[in-house]
Amino acid sequence: MTVPPLILDGGTGRELARSGAPFRQPEWSALALIEGPQFVSAVHRSYVDAGADVITTNSYALVPFHIGEDRFVAEGAALAALAGRLAREVADAAPRKVHVAGSLPPVCGSYRPDLVDLERARPVLAVLVAALAPNVDHWLAETLSSLTEARLAAEMTAATAKPLWLSFTLEDEKPGSEPALRSGESVAEAARLARELGAAALLFNCSQPEVMEAAIRAAQAELGPGSLIRLGVYANAFPPMAADAEANTALCPIREDLTPEGYGRFAHAWYAAGASILGGCCGIGPEHIAALRESALHA
Repeated sequence: MTVPPLILDGGTGRELARSGAPFRQPEWSALALIEGPQFVSAVHRSYVDAGADVITTNSYALVPFHIGEDRFVAEGAALAALAGRLAREVADAAPRKVHVAGSLPPVCGSYRPDLVDLERARPVLAVLVAALAPNVDHWLAETLSSLTEARLAAEMTAATAKPLWLSFTLEDEKPGSEPALRSGESVAEAARLARELGAAALLFNCSQPEVMEAAIRAAQAELGPGSLIRLGVYANAFPPMAADAEANTALCPIREDLTPEGYGRFAHAWYAAGASILGGCCGIGPEHIAALRESALHA
């Protein structure tokens, strides 16, 4: 019997902007937590209504890069705690079981393994983990560009004893080439590390849909058929991102071909390749998640 996939939510920042929430640079999605937390709750509810089994805390932009060093020191813990409470409240009010994933972002810059600085990142993650922990079911260390970031996430969350999901962003300028992280490290290496760290899930996110199936197949081949690590995908709707790109510095264009139906065709291939967790990242909204949910009912 085929097991239906677990359905994640979609992108939060774009959906906040689309809903009319307070939204500008450099705060990005964090501004809604500061000035209009009701918009964050509404986005969470829209994904639950669309059929998501997991909603993700709006904590991706709660880093000094977005809210500034001074504000992070003064308000970072309180804002992260708020992000956790808002997600928890929506999940608990849902008519079915909905899990809360605690988003742990790449502190030093998305898509930029060359900027990783463990000494800068460690105290920031310590604040986020402590503040989010009371309200999350598992951790989602996401948009990781390198194995180093994954090791740090495991280190910082170990004491909570909550399951860890690792999600890597992939080099996507050359679809069809061997799948690799933006650091150049291989997907097979990421799979081995996930096993070594005891991760509950290995995912790939915030990259073009075209590169995801090969990554799932490579991870599946490395982990083997008996692995308990779940595989998943939540792609973005951006064009390819250059090696010197920095996420969330501007609103990137959204591909017109990635309608719910177009995205669903990719998701079907990921599921067939071995992904049992499906969702969306930047530019993928509730309408896409609803289509994934509908497809999952017939899996």
